[in-house]
Amino acid sequence: MPTNERYVPDPRHATLGDAFFDAVEPAAFPKHRIRYRNDRAASTIGLNSLSDDAWIAHFGRFEPLPDNLPKPLALRYHGHQFRHYNPDIGDGRGFLFAQVREAATGRLLDLATKGSGQTPYSRDGDGRLTLKGGVREVLATELLTALGVNTSKSFSLIETGENLHRHDEPSPTRASVLVRLGHSHVRFGSFQRLAFRGESDNVKRLIDYTIETYWPETASDDDPVASLFRHVTVAVAQQAAEWFAAGFVHGVLNTDNTVVTGESFDYGPWRFLPEFEPGFTAAYFDQTGLYAFARQPGALHWNLQRLADCLLPFTTEAALVDALNQFNAAFEFRLTQMTLSRLGCDPAAATKPEAFACVQAFYTALNQTELPFEQTFFDLFGGGRDAARRSRSPSLDELTNAQWSAVIDALEALPAHPSLQTGETDRRAFDGQPVTMLIDDVERIWAPIAEHDDWSAFEQKLEEIRAFGAVMEPLYAPRALAAETMAQATEATEATESAEVAEGVAAGQTET
Repeated sequence: MPTNERYVPDPRHATLGDAFFDAVEPAAFPKHRIRYRNDRAASTIGLNSLSDDAWIAHFGRFEPLPDNLPKPLALRYHGHQFRHYNPDIGDGRGFLFAQVREAATGRLLDLATKGSGQTPYSRDGDGRLTLKGGVREVLATELLTALGVNTSKSFSLIETGENLHRHDEPSPTRASVLVRLGHSHVRFGSFQRLAFRGESDNVKRLIDYTIETYWPETASDDDPVASLFRHVTVAVAQQAAEWFAAGFVHGVLNTDNTVVTGESFDYGPWRFLPEFEPGFTAAYFDQTGLYAFARQPGALHWNLQRLADCLLPFTTEAALVDALNQFNAAFEFRLTQMTLSRLGCDPAAATKPEAFACVQAFYTALNQTELPFEQTFFDLFGGGRDAARRSRSPSLDELTNAQWSAVIDALEALPAHPSLQTGETDRRAFDGQPVTMLIDDVERIWAPIAEHDDWSAFEQKLEEIRAFGAVMEPLYAPRALAAETMAQATEATEATESAEVAEGVAAGQTET
C-alpha cells in the first residue's frame, strides 16, 4: 500500500496480553461509500496517500495495515454508568484496529472504530452505528478541535448499505462505520475491571504500560504511581475546563468514557449550549441532571476517585489525596487560559489574579443575563476592543448594561493576544456570524442527507468550522503551559479539601 515515511506502526497494546482484549472479526458490510475522509489527520500518520479503494479496504473492510495488528482487538473494561457499577460492558460495537506514531510528536495514537460489528461484549446489540450518529460525531469533533478542545479526531465515516432499527430515530435508518484517531483507549474502566476481578498483577501491568506509553516522565519519580495519578488528574481537569470554555456537554461521563490522557472522545448524546445554563443536559435519559453542563467537572473528579480506588494498593492514600487536590487549581487555571484565548486576550495573563477575576465575572454575567453563548464570545473577541462589531450584536442592549460594561472594561485592561497585536490573526473571520453547532444546526444538516442524499450542507459546515479553527488555533495555549504553571495556579485558587477527597476515595472502594 502507498504509505510514506510518516507511517510508523507500533501495535503496543497487544503486548499487554490476552487478559486485556479479545481478537475479533469485523462485520462484513454489503456496501462501502466514503462519506468523510479526514486527510488532514491522515497526513499526520502517513496514510493520506491512500486511494479511495485502499481507504475502504482498511477502514471499511478492516484489512490490516502493514506491520500492525493482524486482527482487531475488542478491549475489555467495566465501568460506573450513572454511578452504578456495570461488570457486563466492554467494546460492544467497536475495536482497536491499529496503533501508529504521530509524525510530529511521536505520540502513540489509536485507530479505533464505532459500529464495526458485534463482539463478545455486544450483549443484545447489533454492533452497528447509524449514519446520523456518525455524522454527529464528525460534527462534534470538528468543532471541538476548532474550539481548542483536546479531542479524538473523526478519521473516517463510511456508509455501509445496511438499514437499522432504533427506538430514538425514525426507522429503518441508514448505517455507517466510524474510525476515530485518538491518544489512548486505556479507560478508567480498564483498571476497574481488573481490580473488580482481583487481578492485582494485571492492574500493575496496566499501570506500568500507562506510565511507559503515555506518561514516561513519571517513571523516575520517587512514587511513580502517585505521580502518574497526579498527571492524569491535571489532564482530566484540563479536559473539563476545555469543555466548559467551549460550552460543551458530553452527556455520558461514565468511567469507561474517561481515558488516562485526558482526551475527550466517544460522542453520543452531546450538545453545545444555546446560552449559559448550568443545568443543561445532553442526554434525554439523564433524568437527574447528573452530567449536566456545570456538573461535568464534578463528574470527572468523581471518576478520578474511582481510578484512585484501583491504584491505592500500589501507593498511599495520602499521595492520591494530594494528587486529587490538584484538580480544582488545574481546572480553574485552564479555564482562565482557554477563556482568555477565546476572547482574543493573552493566555499568559492567566497567572494574574485580575485575569481570573475577569473570567469569573464573564461567566457570571453570561449566567445572569442568559445571552447566547457562542454569540457572546464572538461579540467580545479581541478583548472587547472592537466596539464596531459589538454595536452590530443582537445582544447590544445587554452588552451596554452596567454588568457587561464592567466585564468589557476588565477585558480591555488585559493584554491582547500577541497575534492580535501584530496583526497575524485575520479579524475578518469575525465579520459575519459565529460558527455554531446547536441541535437545530445538526438537524438542518441531517435533513437533506436523509431526504435527498444531499451532503452539501454538511460539507459547507465543515469548511466553515475549519476556517474558524484556522483563525483560532494559534491563540490557544498548549496544555503543557498549564502544567508548568501549576504551582502559581495552586497559590491563586482554592484546592479541594483533603478530608473530602479522602472520604470520596474510601467510599469508592466499597462501590466497586
